[in-house]
Amino acid sequence: MSSTEAGTARERRAERRAHADYTGAVYGSMLAASVVIGAGALGEFPRVQLVVLLLLTGLVFWIGHVHAQLFGARLAQRSLDAPTVLRVCREEWPIVKAAVPPALAVAVSPLLGLDVAGTVWLAVAVAVAGQVGWSAAGARQAGASWRLVTVSAAINLLLGLVIISFKLALTH
Repeated sequence: MSSTEAGTARERRAERRAHADYTGAVYGSMLAASVVIGAGALGEFPRVQLVVLLLLTGLVFWIGHVHAQLFGARLAQRSLDAPTVLRVCREEWPIVKAAVPPALAVAVSPLLGLDVAGTVWLAVAVAVAGQVGWSAAGARQAGASWRLVTVSAAINLLLGLVIISFKLALTH
């Protein structure tokens, strides 16, 4: 590889790191786990309703984040044009994407023979795994050391366990 190619490869990696923001996905996974915990604590529920609740909650929070970003830009006296709005929508979309795996877990739970409690635990586990995975991926993509990646994942696992402790407290 020539020095020019190596420089270009370094620039591409730096560009990816500059855009490596998995905050929305981590937040969306935590939100999904919380929704599942809240719905599961209420007792019996149709799975379809929980799938819809997960996806709609992700969508509403996405809209809220987009609005907050755009409103913040407006306060900073920057004009809002279509490319800016689309960029913000794209940047915040991981909030919605993070709700999909737990929603799929709920949707397939009957195929696994799970009752309501099993469905809730599966969906929470998927959401927490997503939260941990997204935080590790974001840290790694940003160029963090493996030690820092591990710390980020551990902190997010701890946060997930806190959410799980809420479920245990609500159901006992």
